[in-house]
Amino acid sequence: MLEFLKKHKSVILYIIFGGMTTVIDWSVSFLLYYFWGEAIDATPILLHGANVIAWVAAVTFAYVTNRIWVFESKRRGFIPIVCEIAAFAGGRVLTLLLQEAIMGVFCTWLGLNEYLFKIIAAVLVVILNYFISKLLVFRKTRREAAAEAEASQADKSV
Repeated sequence: MLEFLKKHKSVILYIIFGGMTTVIDWSVSFLLYYFWGEAIDATPILLHGANVIAWVAAVTFAYVTNRIWVFESKRRGFIPIVCEIAAFAGGRVLTLLLQEAIMGVFCTWLGLNEYLFKIIAAVLVVILNYFISKLLVFRKTRREAAAEAEASQADKSV
């Protein structure tokens, strides 16, 4: 069991922190949907405003937790960290656009339930965000991967 946890640590942590990120996103969104209720019906752009506000809160939380615990980024220095933040935010902007497209088509245009489609969009967004983070944002350099493999080999020989 311990070997399984160690092998899949990043996925397990991503699911935990992704769940927490989703709770932040939904909590802010649903509170704004509730408080802006009739205003959203009268001015549908407010639905998208609520989603963007929730997105900013969730992405900030996600970056910090993904950097520190999920992918254990070792990047140091102003420029490398700014590039990492930009890549992370860029990936999240792409999935925000996907979420907004889903909400726009199914809620604003077709008038379907915003809560249901927020959940459907969230599932797709979480999956895409994992792959964007793992394969693009927090990917290890060759040097980092070699050092990690060396350390792992040393642990196995002990």
